Amino acid sequence: ATAENGDRMPDFSCCGYRGGGVALPDVPARVVLAARDAGDDTERIQGAIDRVAALTIDADGFRGAVWLEAGTYRVEGTLRIRESGVVLRGAGRGPRGTVIVATGTAKRALIDIRGGNPGQEIEGSRRAIADSRVPVGARTLQLVSADGLTVGDEIVVFRPGTEAWIRALGTDKLNRGPQDPVQNWTPAGYNLGFERRIVNITDTAITLDAPIVLAIEAEFGGGCVYRTHPDGRLRNVGIESLRLVSEYRQGQERSDENHAWDAVKIHTLRDGWVRDVEAVHFGYSCVNIGSGGKQITVQDCTCLDPVSQIAGGRRYSFALTGQFCLVQRCYTRGGRHDYVMHARARGPNVFLDCVADQTHSDSGPHHRWATGTLYDNVACGALNVQWRGRSGTGHGWAGANMVFWNCRARSIDCQKPPTANNVCSGCTGQIKGNGHIESKGAPVPPRSLYLQQLQDRLGPEAVRNVTIEPQQHGIIDQLLRDRFAP
Repeated sequence: ATAENGDRMPDFSCCGYRGGGVALPDVPARVVLAARDAGDDTERIQGAIDRVAALTIDADGFRGAVWLEAGTYRVEGTLRIRESGVVLRGAGRGPRGTVIVATGTAKRALIDIRGGNPGQEIEGSRRAIADSRVPVGARTLQLVSADGLTVGDEIVVFRPGTEAWIRALGTDKLNRGPQDPVQNWTPAGYNLGFERRIVNITDTAITLDAPIVLAIEAEFGGGCVYRTHPDGRLRNVGIESLRLVSEYRQGQERSDENHAWDAVKIHTLRDGWVRDVEAVHFGYSCVNIGSGGKQITVQDCTCLDPVSQIAGGRRYSFALTGQFCLVQRCYTRGGRHDYVMHARARGPNVFLDCVADQTHSDSGPHHRWATGTLYDNVACGALNVQWRGRSGTGHGWAGANMVFWNCRARSIDCQKPPTANNVCSGCTGQIKGNGHIESKGAPVPPRSLYLQQLQDRLGPEAVRNVTIEPQQHGIIDQLLRDRFAP
């Protein structure tokens, strides 16, 4: 349905590896390592990664995989992937598979992925948006001029932060005095750029490969598009079939913080994946994707029994700040913010068929205006998108244009921020809020919005590429029955 202001449900199906609907590849192993009885394995594994990184990229964009045979490996440092086309693979995430133990007391990422940067703005390429309002869900923009733009161009749709918009949100009055650590929002902090690609040009109208997830309004400064230099981020990097374990001081499960923090941290990567990975006892996350992550799939992963204080900045099991990411069929136990969007995360992004067990806090956008995320069949203790006001150092509105679809939680708070909306459809639990709420306690068709949109866009083969039907429904439904029965 389309709202009176033109907003409609965005198409989230472009999220995931290579833009959604693409099966994760099976990359041949080029280097094989065996476990040994003792000693630190950091240099051995890093050397194997570096040897594969030195190989020539093939026509599919891969150099090859490092295969760690079953057994236990010890890593006192960090394993770093700095070249495209490299895969780190084990023999399975179970205790009898490939186990990498993060040893020592350094707070760090066990696996760190970074290299290059997103394409930067090409000087002189800005073209102003002529529409008085571009609604949520739209893919076509009217520009003042499309001169210099061509089909296939990688662009950024830029929406400036303005004082008028911040006043409309009420985030200009968070600070209560000169000694107050809480900060008001400032325009410069909310200049938001959404990566897109031009798929059609007609006169001054351009059509994008993915929808707008935050309205662009002339009364709040309008917006523009600009071309970018070629994308320099790593591509085609995968982490798979591993059990990652952080050492810690036994008996201090709720206090020890001098140990590995992230199992897998992704800084700058386009088109990558983490699959079949289990993270145990890390202080922060199984997978943490920063703002330089794009079109990344995280699937069939678990984050178990984190070790840390139960306080802010800890236990964010699957944390996203990237764009076009898909997290599906994941499970957590003992986390806090398990399926979480960070500040100013620019959608679309998707969490699909995920369960958070024994959680200590809520899932959802955590702070400062994350936009355009679909929570599709997510089960957790609490699922919120809300006004967080002075929380932290001034979280304000946590998120906008979020969609909770057929989710289950003990409590759900779906609030409507000024200038935007949030949707809760077909969800079960104690539901409140002034967002768009429909069909409380009764699931709505289709079961999965993401999979239906993917089928509508690319056909049933695309759905088969990314699911494990018919087991997918059964696995998730059993978890829901066991832990989240009404």
